[in-house]
Amino acid sequence: MSRMTSKGQVTIPKKIRDYLGLQPGAEVDFTITNDGQIALRNKEHEKKHRKGRFDEFVGTLDLGGMTTNEFMRLLRGDPSDDYG
Repeated sequence: MSRMTSKGQVTIPKKIRDYLGLQPGAEVDFTITNDGQIALRNKEHEKKHRKGRFDEFVGTLDLGGMTTNEFMRLLRGDPSDDYG
């Protein structure tokens, strides 16, 4: 349990700080969930681990033994290469 100071400050319990990977000076984000609870998130962790819209596809393409460079030349239609 934490007690709020007159300035609105509270101490985040060590167990929670450890779980979120919070270090001194870390930025945290407070949000209210749909069911009225308060969520605390480590902003730095989110910046490092933010998923892009194509991240789920990373490493999923089978190039059939071609190198990435060979595949890119094939896609671009480089006439000097014949993969047919």
